[in-house]
Amino acid sequence: MNGTHGHLGTMPNELGAQLRAWRGTRGKSQLDLSLDTGISQRQISFIESGRSTPGRHNLLHLADALDVPFRERNTLLLAAGYAPIYAEGCIDDPEMKGVADALTRMLVQHEPFPAVVMDRYWNVLMTNDATQRFFNSFIDMAAREKPRNLLHLMFDPAGLRPFIPNWEETAKSLMARAFRESVGRVIDTRTKALIDALLAYPQVDDAWKVSTTADSTPVIPLSFIKDGQILRFFSLVTTVGTAQTITTQELRLECMFPLDGATEVEYARLMEETAAR
Repeated sequence: MNGTHGHLGTMPNELGAQLRAWRGTRGKSQLDLSLDTGISQRQISFIESGRSTPGRHNLLHLADALDVPFRERNTLLLAAGYAPIYAEGCIDDPEMKGVADALTRMLVQHEPFPAVVMDRYWNVLMTNDATQRFFNSFIDMAAREKPRNLLHLMFDPAGLRPFIPNWEETAKSLMARAFRESVGRVIDTRTKALIDALLAYPQVDDAWKVSTTADSTPVIPLSFIKDGQILRFFSLVTTVGTAQTITTQELRLECMFPLDGATEVEYARLMEETAAR
C-alpha cells in the first residue's frame, strides 16, 4: 500500500513535505497548483523548501485546490503554526441535531430494507430496525463489541463471512472500496490500520488491495445465504453536501436494496419470520 500520508500530522515543521505529498497524491506539479490558485510557482517552491510560510488564507486556498479533507487541513494549519479551524465532534452533539434528525428520517424511510450511517472508518453510528433484524438473523449482534465496524463484520469468520456465498469476490470489492471511498482518497494512519487488520484475517490476500474483479452485472452484489436461499443486494451511498466540519464530511449513509425480484420476495419472508419471534 502506498504510504504517502503516513507522516501527515506527525511533525509541526513538515509543512513543505506535507504539501509536496499532497501534490504527489493529486498528480499536480507546482505549475499546475500555481495556475489553479493564482499563487506563484516561486512562492509554492519556497513553501515546500521551508524558505517561506504562507498566510492562513493562502494555505487554505492551496488545500482547496488539492482537495485536502478537513481533518488533514487541520494538520496543515498546525504545521504552519496556525490553530485548527475545522471542528470535530460526534453525531450526538447538539449542533449536529439537524443532520442527525435528517439521517434518522432517511433510515426510517428506507424500511423495510437495511440502512446504516458510518464514519470514515466504517464504524456504524446509526442503523434502522431492518438492519438489526436482518443481521441478527445470521449472528447475535449484541455479542459484538461497539462500535461495530462493517468491514470487520464482513471479514470476520465469526461474523457474517460464513453467510456470504461469494465471500472472496465480496472481500476484494470491499477492500477496493475502502481505498476508493476514503475521504479525499486519503489512506491515513487509521485507515491503514483498518486495512492491515482486515489483511490479518485468514485467507485474505494482500493483492486484494487492488481489485481486478470483472463482472457482466452493473454492480458487484453483496450476497447472503439463508435457509439455502441466496439474497443479493446492492447499495447506494449518500454523503452530506456542503459539509463544514470534519464530522459531517466523514459521514455516509449506506442503503441496501434487493438486486432482483427473488431476493425481494425471500427477504420479505425472512423479515416476517424475524418479526414473529
